[in-house]
Amino acid sequence: MSELHKFIFEGLPVRGSLVRLTDSWQEILHRREANSETGAYPAEVSGLLGQMAAAAVLMHSNIKFNGALVLQIFGSGPLKLAVVEVQADLSFRATAKTIGEVVPGSNLSQMVNVNNQGKCAITLDPKDRFPGQQPYQGVVPLFDDFKHPIESLSEVLEHYMLQSEQLDTKLILASNGDVAAGLLIQRLPVQGAGNLSAQGTRQDEDEIGRNEDYNRIAMLASTLSAEELLTLEPQAILHRLFWEEPLMRFEPLKGSTAPRFVCTCSRERVSRMIQGLGQEEADSILQEREDIEVGCDFCGRQYRFDAVDAAQIFMPVVASPKAPGSDQLH
Repeated sequence: MSELHKFIFEGLPVRGSLVRLTDSWQEILHRREANSETGAYPAEVSGLLGQMAAAAVLMHSNIKFNGALVLQIFGSGPLKLAVVEVQADLSFRATAKTIGEVVPGSNLSQMVNVNNQGKCAITLDPKDRFPGQQPYQGVVPLFDDFKHPIESLSEVLEHYMLQSEQLDTKLILASNGDVAAGLLIQRLPVQGAGNLSAQGTRQDEDEIGRNEDYNRIAMLASTLSAEELLTLEPQAILHRLFWEEPLMRFEPLKGSTAPRFVCTCSRERVSRMIQGLGQEEADSILQEREDIEVGCDFCGRQYRFDAVDAAQIFMPVVASPKAPGSDQLH
């Protein structure tokens, strides 16, 4: 079963999280494989998408935010877009779109950053927005300060955290067909909780790279191999890495509270999308075929709208007449 473990180092400005996505990750891959139009992801794409899923869950679990965190990778190359969306209850979904062949053994740069135009974006979309409120989005390129391509997702996200929160972060990520897992170690902000939305202070920036406790713990975390992360139980990993540190663990999230696959698509949302196309475009599609068919990229569910359904979508809303005296208070 999927599970999330959170911990702190007592008396030290360092926190950590460890996630293992098993059944939830396998369901995403099985749904994709069962889709006759798309088929299974290439191994390199599923590997990256699994790392993104683990990373997005880790990041959302470290912030107090009632809404969705959306992690996206996009750019030039055969992998055009990879998306993971995590809700406040840690339910998540993921998808990727490829065009052309993904060469076996391709890394992040070769898949999505061929011309050094790739980007990583993290969006925080509040569940209940105020009027006029827009989601917060931070974007970083897939290259470092010297314009050198970054080859791993963990390095991209570590770079992002430095820019957005001015906080040191160490990420270890790994994924295969059975497990997507991640370990996050982060220096606590000097003031406040930090929230992935450019709220870091000058004091936080001044502390970058200087805290000896964080540097020691991050170095220990970096000794964890991908194989260990994918195969060892969380208790074994934490003991192996931090048995000499003052580790305080919280109750792990398992079962109904654990990260899990949930798709938020619905017929109503697809109806609004068709409405956004306009009646003329919808009618032209129906002239060529019997119905408008829309498939969800996240879960594979198919939605079909025939001419009658489409007419109802564009039917003007007529207010029902009021009964005599209905405006009066009783």
